[in-house]
Amino acid sequence: MAFKDLVFSGVQPTGNLHLGNYLGAIVNFVKLQSRCECIYCVVDLHAITVWQEPAELRKSIREVAAAFIAAGIDPKAHIVFNQSQVPEHAELAWVFNCVARLGWMNRMTQFKEKAGKDRENASLGLYAYPSLMAADILVYRATHVPIGEDQKQHLELTRDIAQKFNNDFKTDIEAAGFADGLFFPMAEPLITGPATRVMSLRDGTKKMSKSDPSDYSRINLADDADTIAQKIKKAKTDPEPLPSEEKGLEGRPEADNLVGIYAALAGTTPAAVLSEYGGGQFSTFKGALIDLAVAKLGPIGAEMKRLTSDASYIDGILADGSARARVLASETMRHVKEIVGFVGK
Repeated sequence: MAFKDLVFSGVQPTGNLHLGNYLGAIVNFVKLQSRCECIYCVVDLHAITVWQEPAELRKSIREVAAAFIAAGIDPKAHIVFNQSQVPEHAELAWVFNCVARLGWMNRMTQFKEKAGKDRENASLGLYAYPSLMAADILVYRATHVPIGEDQKQHLELTRDIAQKFNNDFKTDIEAAGFADGLFFPMAEPLITGPATRVMSLRDGTKKMSKSDPSDYSRINLADDADTIAQKIKKAKTDPEPLPSEEKGLEGRPEADNLVGIYAALAGTTPAAVLSEYGGGQFSTFKGALIDLAVAKLGPIGAEMKRLTSDASYIDGILADGSARARVLASETMRHVKEIVGFVGK
């Protein structure tokens, strides 16, 4: 069966969006609009796998939606919504909880990392997160998912769940009118760009994170020009000049990170960046990076502030997107209920 090309991805509303979210996800969301039908989700159900203050969660949901729009996503041409307003996500997640095997879930490394040593105290939601992620994607029967490296394992699980559902219910899928016995597609990952994994400005071996206690570890999308400049000036480096070739970045995580950030913001490659700045001191390179980052991120931050100042406008965008998403999701669930046997023909 030929599935219609459809892109789905989401961003968690858990605190300040930063450069890593932009370069690792949102910038690619914008590019994909011109090639595919896209559904972009504020995954607020995922956010509550750890405690969220309700007032802060509401603010963060609107901030992520504003970031999508400020970065260039067109909510009229594509769908922008928040996950909790489409109950079919949770409904399909329960079906998938019954399809997925415990052994598959036990292999998920992200749960082990996030739960740490005190796993008995982690929420069941954190453990079942990958099953909900599979439902997010497959409730729209999406074919492509732009993701970061840290989500590859979860997408592989999504494919395993899709395959097992198709195999388990092959006869019923065919009876429902899907002649080849395939109901869910095998979604493909889209991992693009030279900086899909942006690291901390204070430690090039750690991923840039909202949870890092130091605000100087990240550039927030809402930061103004002076703040961006100050953070890049204070970004950790080493005493050696920039190398002229990529091989020279090996063993130099901070240099590698800053070059990758420049390349991603400029839409070029690390090799091209080093051909221009190789052999020079970090002070010169940081000055160029500041100019580039301010030019690229400044307008996005300003537009985000403008959009979030009008909560009713953002809420209207999300409500419209959720209504459109529900049309697609409810159609999928209608078939799923028939296939599984919840309803008769």
